[in-house]
Amino acid sequence: MRSSTKKIGYIGFILLAIMILFALFGPLFIPYDSGEQTGASFEAPSSSHLLGTNDIGQDILAELADGARTSLFLGVSIAICATLIGAIIGITAGYIGGWYETIMMRIIDVVLTLPFLPLMIVVSVYMGQGLFTEIFIITVVMWAGKARQIRAQTLSIKSLGPVQAATAMGANHFYIFKKHILPGVFPLLIPQFVAAVNAAILLESSLSFLGLGNPLQKSWGSILYYANNRSAFLTDAWAWWIVPPGICIVMVVLGFSFIGYFLEEKVNPRLSSYTVAKKRPKQAVATSACDFAKDIVLNVQNVSISYGQSEAVTDVSFEVKKGRVLGIVGESGSGKTTIVTAINAQLKGDATITKGSIFFNGENMEQFSDERIRDMHGKDIGYIAQAAMNALNPVMKIKFQLKEAITQHYRLSRHEINERIDEVLCQVGLDPKWKNAYPHELSGGMKQRVVIAMGIINKPQFVIADEPTTGLDVMVQVEIIQLLKKLQQELNISMIFISHDLPAVLTLTDDLIIMKYGQIVDFGPSTRVAKYSTHPYTRRLVDSIPTLQLSKNEEVKPIC
Repeated sequence: MRSSTKKIGYIGFILLAIMILFALFGPLFIPYDSGEQTGASFEAPSSSHLLGTNDIGQDILAELADGARTSLFLGVSIAICATLIGAIIGITAGYIGGWYETIMMRIIDVVLTLPFLPLMIVVSVYMGQGLFTEIFIITVVMWAGKARQIRAQTLSIKSLGPVQAATAMGANHFYIFKKHILPGVFPLLIPQFVAAVNAAILLESSLSFLGLGNPLQKSWGSILYYANNRSAFLTDAWAWWIVPPGICIVMVVLGFSFIGYFLEEKVNPRLSSYTVAKKRPKQAVATSACDFAKDIVLNVQNVSISYGQSEAVTDVSFEVKKGRVLGIVGESGSGKTTIVTAINAQLKGDATITKGSIFFNGENMEQFSDERIRDMHGKDIGYIAQAAMNALNPVMKIKFQLKEAITQHYRLSRHEINERIDEVLCQVGLDPKWKNAYPHELSGGMKQRVVIAMGIINKPQFVIADEPTTGLDVMVQVEIIQLLKKLQQELNISMIFISHDLPAVLTLTDDLIIMKYGQIVDFGPSTRVAKYSTHPYTRRLVDSIPTLQLSKNEEVKPIC
């Protein structure tokens, strides 16, 4: 999170804390009762009355303290009621849909058309003036707008791929609400609540100023009402009778606004610039079976992975040495993506490693803390995803997405960040001018090059390329594989390359694993496996898929 946002948040907390402390403890330390005459009329501020007195000799500072309790209580109470009602109706209408949504939306339309002041007058006459009446009428007016916005957010989340996929897999409504709808809507509730507090305080002050509030209840609005009606503007009393409650209202509104801005960025990662992790000192290498082989970057030992009661990977073992590329080939459901997801420490749901260990640079990853794993992602282990359009944010320019990958791990100046972005775009064969483009302005091959750039921008020693050529035409596949080969050799990267396409993998890899039904059925140096393996599954793969041939004389021409 940016330091400027934190400062704004701290200012907001300080302003609000001052007003809350004043409301709670002010009446205890002010030696006057706000309802009693304790001085002369229109007495100027003095040591006896710090803010002077009103037209009947009541201490204005005591009135402000009592008014703070009323105004803050009304503001928070109304905000809670309006936000809660709006959230419940908005979420349920957006999620359930159908006739329920239609009825709720028509009710919302009616509420939004209600004239506020006439409604307040009618309700006040019927229910009587008081705090409950103000809370009720302002809540009735405010909840509808919030419900409409929250419904729109719910509809957006409901249409996303993860929700549709969960529904297609038979997830119940409670699971979808818990895992998708509520986490997606919650960041919207914070600014809604803050806006409701500010609007409620301003509305209460306006109603009281117009004489529609409770005249017997001290509030900042009622102070302004009496000051306006008792000739404060015709005397010098306006300076100490009207200005102080106005300042109090401004301080509370600013305090809640600053806090809302701070919290909104804190709970919504898309709005924040993440704190850059400091480089930690090297830790001692854990004692393991990998200690004797210092050139081994990754060692997977007898790993089995299960999804609940179903075993997806069974007793898989392999290693990746420095500067070498391991290919993992298999049909869909063979377990290749599951094993690399475990290597990247990103198993989700009920997927667990039930047996075996994974060692990275000689250290058992099972012993890594969550902070160590987060710091490792993108810095020590790069990841190149398939389906580049899904991996890129469609509303962010390329440069900001590359910048985000850097600032997760390093604290660099703006000039250094721009230099690194230009450098990595040149490395993947893109002109740096494309950093100012949006993803939809790039071709499929260009988007995939950007994803590769994101994977190597922090110069990781190990990269996982998960089917990076999927969905691309044959010529672009050739270009991407050639690019990966060039980068791997220039940067001396250790790599795992996953694909359905065995011949394509042979062009890039040094060693090869063939997986089927969650097990390794064939392994060895890539050339030997392709030419001499007698395993029937391997032979079918080699013989049935057209080979992508790359000309040995053809090179990726530098852009920069």
